[in-house]
Amino acid sequence: MNTTPPLLALNNANLTFGTRVILKDTSLSLFPRDRVCLVGRNGSGKSTLLKVLAGTFELDAGERYVKPGLKIGILDQSLAPSESISAFDFLKKQAKKDVESYVFEETLSHLELDPQKMLSSLSGGESRRVMLAKAIVGKPDVLLLDEPTNHLDLVTIEWLEDILKAYTGAILMISHDRTFLTKLSQRTFWLDRGRLRVLEKGYPFFEEWAEEIIDHEIRTQEKLAQKIAQETEWLHRGVTARRRRNMGRLRNLLALRQERRQHQGPQGGISFTAQETPLGSKLVIEAKHVFKSFQDRPLIKDFSCRILRGDRIGIIGPNGSGKTTLIKLLLGEVALDQGHIRRAKNLELAVFEQTQSSLNLTLNPWQTLCEQGGDQVLVQGEPRHVMGYLQDFLFDRKQALTPLKNLSGGERNRLLLAKILAKPSNFLVLDEPTNDLDMETLDLLQEYLADYQGTLLLVSHDRDFLDRTTTHILAFEGEGHVQMYVGGYTDYAAQHNPSAPPKIEKKKAPVSEKPKAREKLSYKEERELSLLPQDIEVLNQKIEQLEGILDDHSLYQRDPQRFEKTTQALQTARHDLHHKEERWLELLEKEETLEKGKPS
Repeated sequence: MNTTPPLLALNNANLTFGTRVILKDTSLSLFPRDRVCLVGRNGSGKSTLLKVLAGTFELDAGERYVKPGLKIGILDQSLAPSESISAFDFLKKQAKKDVESYVFEETLSHLELDPQKMLSSLSGGESRRVMLAKAIVGKPDVLLLDEPTNHLDLVTIEWLEDILKAYTGAILMISHDRTFLTKLSQRTFWLDRGRLRVLEKGYPFFEEWAEEIIDHEIRTQEKLAQKIAQETEWLHRGVTARRRRNMGRLRNLLALRQERRQHQGPQGGISFTAQETPLGSKLVIEAKHVFKSFQDRPLIKDFSCRILRGDRIGIIGPNGSGKTTLIKLLLGEVALDQGHIRRAKNLELAVFEQTQSSLNLTLNPWQTLCEQGGDQVLVQGEPRHVMGYLQDFLFDRKQALTPLKNLSGGERNRLLLAKILAKPSNFLVLDEPTNDLDMETLDLLQEYLADYQGTLLLVSHDRDFLDRTTTHILAFEGEGHVQMYVGGYTDYAAQHNPSAPPKIEKKKAPVSEKPKAREKLSYKEERELSLLPQDIEVLNQKIEQLEGILDDHSLYQRDPQRFEKTTQALQTARHDLHHKEERWLELLEKEETLEKGKPS
């Protein structure tokens, strides 16, 4: 237990909006150098809790403690004021007097902002970045950050991570970026239906901890009310069953990456499957020596690639580097300066963009999906009841009938995804789909993409999401150069060294050397890898059997000792399954890494 006096705390805090409980007898404390992530379902009240801590919202009951003289910096969802003042002057006005001018300039530069640009002329993304700069340059004692990585590219996200690692104050952060939370968090707050739970570990330990809590809650509620048990089981599926399904899906993704790696063409260029795949229905797009400039600035220089049916390509690069332009070139929406692009004739395109321009804000989600009226929506050509489909995207009946103008930006993005993904397609383009989405929606999107049979182009700065969904990374590496890497973001990061000069292959005289032995898994590891799928299947069957016993709701009254013994056995089996699944993935990834290093 931390005996240091807190910087900021709540004691028995209560807050409701109408009939909705946001906080119920909530107590928490933030201490010096705390690194806390705040997680919870969409709409659970995470952003509201940050505003309560900042003093923006008053509590209905309870106490808020603030250490005397404490300075709080907050990044919420609000934008910078639309005023005729430069970004530099705005920061200088807001910060402490002892902050040097170069700090403002460096911070704005890292956030890709012109210090002299007027706030009144900023885009939404630029305005959010100004507010992030405002939160951090004043050297506050406590930082409250609500989705700080939104509208940041990967280079800027990594810069922000370094800034926050060196920061001497306390941080409470909300983010859908799992990699960001994994790197920074040391404690976890879970806000769930008005109740705050505290884990004295970082985000990587959250899911297993939450699973144990939900398993216990399900057993408890089964004794009380079937209706409550069903609600809890829905949460249970969200945390645990989804993860188990994704184990198989991750195995398929790793296999697909391995297949693509075996077909990879010369490393000196971007072209892959150059000889093995005949031109035909498998070929989706072929680009040869494509050039594109904008106002004499080269965006894309001598780009060549072949995209095949089933490829899942993540596109990464700094903001403004040309990612969206590349997509438009590949789709034929923008003319080339030089080069040639060939496309399959049978492309059925579905495109997600951040503009939300296709949404009519006077309609509600139900009307948006059922444009011709009624209660049926065609999902990939098959009719479904609109309410069932909306529930897949975490909308309840009340939200389904709420005008879009009253929904949050994240809820509108979720609806836009539902609309786009319902459309039959064999080529899906997602341009920054992860902004303003919570983790549960990201998991749902990941599930959809795992089942998607077509080809995917994905622009994203979410490293974890790229790892879970892509077979290739197209990276913009400066001065118009775009390079292809096989695998997800982690594979790209392992191969990429931005400071190293391009490799130039030179022929060398043959040297008599003893050939190196090929690295591979040890015999023990190979045997363990071969046996783990069988062990996992046995544990799944055991868990199913134990859950079947506990389905008898009268067991607790008839035989409390057997009930307790069965629940303990079930908890042990789930724990064993989790660790065997983790070990299986660890060995698969090690085998894949060693395969990369084998001589061809």
